Amino acid sequence: SILIDEARTPLIISGPAQGDAEKYRVGMAAARKLKPDEHVELKEKEKQAILTEDGIVEAQKLLSIDDFYSSAAHMEWPHILEQCLRALHLYQLDTDYVVKDGRVVIVDEFTGRLMDGRRWGDGLHQAVEAKEGLRPKAENQTLATITFQNYFRMFNKLAGMTGTALTEAGEFANIYDLDVVAIPTNKPIARKDEADVIYLEEGDKWKAIVDEIEEVRDNGQPVLVGTTSIENSEKISNALNRRGIRHEVLNAKQHEREADIVAQAGRKGAVTVATNMAGRGTDIVLGGNVEGLLREELQRRKIDPETQEAEVEAVRAELEQACKAEKQEVLGAGGLYVLGTERHESRRIDNQLRGRSGR
Repeated sequence: SILIDEARTPLIISGPAQGDAEKYRVGMAAARKLKPDEHVELKEKEKQAILTEDGIVEAQKLLSIDDFYSSAAHMEWPHILEQCLRALHLYQLDTDYVVKDGRVVIVDEFTGRLMDGRRWGDGLHQAVEAKEGLRPKAENQTLATITFQNYFRMFNKLAGMTGTALTEAGEFANIYDLDVVAIPTNKPIARKDEADVIYLEEGDKWKAIVDEIEEVRDNGQPVLVGTTSIENSEKISNALNRRGIRHEVLNAKQHEREADIVAQAGRKGAVTVATNMAGRGTDIVLGGNVEGLLREELQRRKIDPETQEAEVEAVRAELEQACKAEKQEVLGAGGLYVLGTERHESRRIDNQLRGRSGR
């Protein structure tokens, strides 16, 4: 995760900078009036927004400035406007970031987790704050920076273990001079990998996904559905609600309940929708995770685990029996069914999702 996925993120030592964050509010008001294509050229892949010549003229009118480039005082406006336009058109709420307790928190594109305390640089974070109607905080200036790659190359020894390193073997060799060795599986792989199914229309695809989930769930198999963004996981969730299919959604918004949701994703007929699924530190136990169920059951029966040990053991034995029986049913139905709704930008994440069926 760090050596490859995060490697393009620099490590930064920053300090407070001089600058007026309020200008981003004014810039955002102007940016909302500029039209894409006519005044702004948007590059979605690079996440860049560039003002066209007409856009510069229009922006000067909106801000009542004769010429951005005639005096040093106005020179920063094109930069502020371009950051505001990026925030407005290229960064989406609940996909790239969430608003939590009045703060803009970045969502990690690889893990779908919240990155507390991280801020975008170069005024982008202030622009997003202005877009969401929050008060922009002053910018930080970078005092020193080093990329993850150069930082790790200072170590004499580097090693690691992961289920998805083979796809990046070339990168490990070029950057870190590390060889990747595959350790064969102890038993033959029981997982069946199906080919991709491609639809002409997006609507047909979502309908087919929900049909498939319903069919597999009725068959008694637990289903794990992988999506590439929080937005898509909510879209599937709404479609499942309309069909009355009970399910759990796992994304940056359910951060606190994450481990509990994953632990029970192997129950008979359970449906779990996950954004960017990796190990999450928890195994999916077919038939249900006894420890997690035990906590719920003790609360329901109002048994105190500190004082009523005999009762706790009785409940545990009861649940172990039930989970064992349920596990056999789930295995009979075909085990965990993993359904990817689309390909991720990184092939490793597709492989992680696939590998969940074996854990």
